[in-house]
Amino acid sequence: MKRIKQFSQILLISIFLSSCSSSINKENPVLDSEESIKENTNSEKQRMEIKFSCGEDGISEYLDDGWIILKEDAQEKICTWKSVPATKDCDMEKEKGCKITKPDKIGEEKIYLLEK
Repeated sequence: MKRIKQFSQILLISIFLSSCSSSINKENPVLDSEESIKENTNSEKQRMEIKFSCGEDGISEYLDDGWIILKEDAQEKICTWKSVPATKDCDMEKEKGCKITKPDKIGEEKIYLLEK
């Protein structure tokens, strides 16, 4: 019985020591050269989202600079507003409560997701 206890203790200690040494080796990998570091920094990509509204378009500047369009989306947007009287006999100068603001021009907003 005493031999079994000693054997099990020795077995547990040897397993513990062997597992600790292998985990230490895995935690600290050694880099081979500086080239692998340079490759990792060059592989990082930059992303940017830009919006152009109501007829503005400046995407060509970004494309000339080396950016690539990943995704393009367009949605309707109100460009300008106008004030109109609520009734025919309403004086907007004197009575501020009878003034209604309505959309005047409706344009398009383009949203670009760019990557460089």
